[in-house]
Amino acid sequence: MAAWARAVRGLLLDVSGVLYDSGGDGGVPIAGSVEAVRRIKASGLKLRFCTNETQATREKFVKKLQGMGFDISVAEVTAPAPAACRILKERSLRPHLLVHNDLVPEFAEIDKANPNCVVIGDAAENFTYANLNEAFRVLIGMEKPVLISLGRGRYYKETDGLKLDVGAYMKALEYACDVQAEVVGKPAKAFFESALAEMGVPPQEAIMIGDDIVNDVGGAQRCGMRALQVRTGKYRDLSCGHG
Repeated sequence: MAAWARAVRGLLLDVSGVLYDSGGDGGVPIAGSVEAVRRIKASGLKLRFCTNETQATREKFVKKLQGMGFDISVAEVTAPAPAACRILKERSLRPHLLVHNDLVPEFAEIDKANPNCVVIGDAAENFTYANLNEAFRVLIGMEKPVLISLGRGRYYKETDGLKLDVGAYMKALEYACDVQAEVVGKPAKAFFESALAEMGVPPQEAIMIGDDIVNDVGGAQRCGMRALQVRTGKYRDLSCGHG
């Protein structure tokens, strides 16, 4: 075994595309993934589940995974919405939300009156022209537009095929409003640093495992970690040209 492998004390696991494929029916676990999580925990390695999931609260997300047989708790999940809420409170920002209906409860304690920023997540069916145009109008009406994106993925895989992710819609608002989004979630360095801090493991002693060569692998490597790409989920032979 290589010296670096012997030094590993913690694993960061992506969820969608690594542990399960999502879908309208709730999704299905990827073969061997439930057992893999069990064996990782039995090995004594520290573990964080790092997800850009923004179609549900952490509680609902974890409950779904537990129903598939995964040994996972809310306390083990690092996700974008709680990080975004911290930023909103610290900077006294009041968001206009363009997110999935099931994610809205994560922002229950945030003042949303008279918005002075826009928060965009994987809104799925809420990505209508009317909703995107409303977010555009909020941003374009600001002297200094603030756009916070809960990730920047291009696409992801569900049981019925690939789906556009939040990054495509984020780029549309960036272009229309001449603004650069602040990304909360993978591949942001702060997202990985938060997960490492929660594990109490330095980057050189951790490995990120994901299906996204840009947001999982690339983001982790820029944070000083080693990273592995699995051949499930959105993985494609030409994935380095996508993300």
